[in-house]
Amino acid sequence: MFFPLSDDDRQLMHPAWVTIGLIIANALVFLYQLVDPEFTFGFSFVPAEITTGTDLVEPVPVPLDGQTVEIPQAPGPTPIYLTLLTAMFMHGGWGHIGGNMLYLWIFGDNVEHRFGAWRFLFFYLVSGFAGSAAQIAIGPDSVIPNLGASGAISGVLGAYMVLFPRNQVHCIILFRLVSVPAILVLGLWIVLQLVSGGSQIVSGEQNAGGVAYAAHVGGFVAGVIAGALARLGMDDEPDTPFRRAIRRAEPTPPQYRRNPRHWR
Repeated sequence: MFFPLSDDDRQLMHPAWVTIGLIIANALVFLYQLVDPEFTFGFSFVPAEITTGTDLVEPVPVPLDGQTVEIPQAPGPTPIYLTLLTAMFMHGGWGHIGGNMLYLWIFGDNVEHRFGAWRFLFFYLVSGFAGSAAQIAIGPDSVIPNLGASGAISGVLGAYMVLFPRNQVHCIILFRLVSVPAILVLGLWIVLQLVSGGSQIVSGEQNAGGVAYAAHVGGFVAGVIAGALARLGMDDEPDTPFRRAIRRAEPTPPQYRRNPRHWR
């Protein structure tokens, strides 16, 4: 198993202010959750609320392992679809927010510098919506509250893998500190999400809550698509060390290689 600690940021020119702002926003919302638990149940997104447009305000009984369990609910925003946004800044515990913010801190700044601040913020939110859409797609009638920045951060990981596949990520693997290419770390990560999510769907555990693997996959796919589009286009992107590094990584046409027969 691997645990990422940092990546190669030597080419960053200035702080990634949007990434820092998102981390602060997530932390503030989580602190508010601690003092107002009802806020968590009301402003998490519930697939059944989104598909029906109805705000569930009373506990809903759900059969689980031969027993009936009541799923807490609370009044949410109006319209209820706003929970797709609010849930993106909420977390279910210290471990949940700690892991998400670590990944955002490690990988978000590079992607923000590549996209630019406002493009990155838009991309982050769209990735979160894509993750929520994937979670709703596999359980449109589910009354389980969903929350967390995992879909949005998965999008960041997908874009990072496409844009910086060779960048070194420093990880702990089997109690050893090693540096490995990002494509290996993030490629292994998404494979684990696919395997775990497939097992969850087959067993029906997505109806009982737990990790929203579909949101991870949906956000990651959105990130890969955005990263690929960024690599192919964005002609108006400012010239940065990252941009120059990507240009150097592109294949060199034969007429420009160091061979006198191809010099022009």
